[in-house]
Amino acid sequence: MDKSYFHRGGETPLLGSTISEHFATIASKFPDNEAVISRQQNRRLTYSAFSKEIDRVAKGLLAVGFGREDRIGIWSTNNIEWLLLQMATARIGAVLVNINPAYRIKELAYALKRSEVQGLFVIPSFRSSNYIDMLLELMPQLNTSSSHDLDLNEEFKHLRRLFIYDPSDPEHTKCPASGFGTWQDLLQASENISQQELEEISASLDMDDAINIEYTSGTTGFPKAVVLTHHNILNNAYFSAEAMGLDETDRLCVPVPFYHCFGIVLANLLCFSVGSTLVIACEHFEPLAVLQAIHEERCTAIHGVPTMFIAQLEHPRFSEFDLSSLRTGIMAGAPCSPVLMKKVMELMHCKEILIGYGETEAAPLTHLTLRHDTLEHRIETVGMNLPHQEVKVVDVDSKQIVPYGEVGEVCFRGYHIMLGYYGDEEATAKTVDKNGWLYSGDLGTMDEKGYLRITGRLKDMIIRGGENIYPREIEDHLYTHPKIADVAVFGVPDEYFGEEIMAWIELHEGEEATEDEIRSFCKGQIAHFKIPKFIWFVEEFPMTVTGKIQKFRMREIAMEKMGLS
Repeated sequence: MDKSYFHRGGETPLLGSTISEHFATIASKFPDNEAVISRQQNRRLTYSAFSKEIDRVAKGLLAVGFGREDRIGIWSTNNIEWLLLQMATARIGAVLVNINPAYRIKELAYALKRSEVQGLFVIPSFRSSNYIDMLLELMPQLNTSSSHDLDLNEEFKHLRRLFIYDPSDPEHTKCPASGFGTWQDLLQASENISQQELEEISASLDMDDAINIEYTSGTTGFPKAVVLTHHNILNNAYFSAEAMGLDETDRLCVPVPFYHCFGIVLANLLCFSVGSTLVIACEHFEPLAVLQAIHEERCTAIHGVPTMFIAQLEHPRFSEFDLSSLRTGIMAGAPCSPVLMKKVMELMHCKEILIGYGETEAAPLTHLTLRHDTLEHRIETVGMNLPHQEVKVVDVDSKQIVPYGEVGEVCFRGYHIMLGYYGDEEATAKTVDKNGWLYSGDLGTMDEKGYLRITGRLKDMIIRGGENIYPREIEDHLYTHPKIADVAVFGVPDEYFGEEIMAWIELHEGEEATEDEIRSFCKGQIAHFKIPKFIWFVEEFPMTVTGKIQKFRMREIAMEKMGLS
């Protein structure tokens, strides 16, 4: 067969259980293994203790009125409570909605409304983000509502309960307004639910139930709410662990955010699927904290996007730490240079570091290099598809499978494909066809052995340091500036972040503006990583004969003038 199609079977069968069923098996098998270590909280939980805490939170959720299919959002940085909510919602069949902790008011409002969130857990603040102030600005009724019966406006009519917890002392968190419940309220409520009630509810769940909503761009426009099942993410985590050779003796250092699929699936659930130890190095990525965690906890694996590895390698105190315990990990989210890969393998001792590729709609990993792959395969390809998955490369126009080595759109099919975008059947139908094939929007080539090379993107999305950024969202905000007549946002190559954001701006006639003025207009209104680094004021844009802006041509011009390759 000379067509770019590959189906990879597997000696290990797919797991046919829910997350809570599989976790119960792991917890009973390795009760004394450390399940999670949160260094910033100075807390350690064995699998036995972690399992009991999960049940306590699950009972609390049931007691305050949540259950199967209810959508519970979490707006927080990395901490043990995040993990407890992840596993507790799975225990009762509720759907966890991941909300980016870098979101500002507009983005938070969009996420809550898009997923019709019914419950929300939030920390008080992080760095310059005061989550309480933003919530009170968005929903002033929280100052007068009862925490047991929120009386909000029509925009947030689905939101029934809102809980706050302080990771430094969750069981003694202060309540900022009458509309908030606290973590201790939830735990006290758990006493009203028996263990038998919890077990009966868990037993009634199905592996194909929706369990998680994660935000992604889909193909165009604002982030879409990807709905994933127990079956999707549990198997994706399990087979990723198998590819890495991870087992109950391993300790994975996690600097990636939990709200992202890299964190929730390929770190958290990956560890809990095989009995490994999850080491939370820091609340939010800090290279020194990661190096200290690896050294002191004797971690055997480390995940991250390329920028994280660069930051660790270039840290002035790098040589102080013994990283010889490291063996493996996954690097994903952006292309990896040969120089970086060699440094990670040699200086960080990650001889088996793997390159991963995928997307949230595919739960998320579709491809991973193998432990015995050559350096060339790890640098030039994203590996082969995971077991029990299909992949094909098709002609962009005809949708016919192209021969090996020819460029086309990469498509996936299998257990890992999302249920769809929440509340958006039209967008779902555009992304997943009637035969179950997910069209990635990425261009690539495949060789006879199934190794995939990614050559470009059909969609407009920018990937900056592992963060998916949607140009239209930034453009829509900039269009509200009174001086701006037209704007186009796109990505340009960057050695550190993989890509950086550039904005070409056409001002209204007679107007003048500075780059700092535009950045100030963005600050506090959109997440910091979405603010354009490069801003050019132009008089016109490259256009097609039909009047469509040619962003690819703008990118070429910018790269040429800036000396980028």
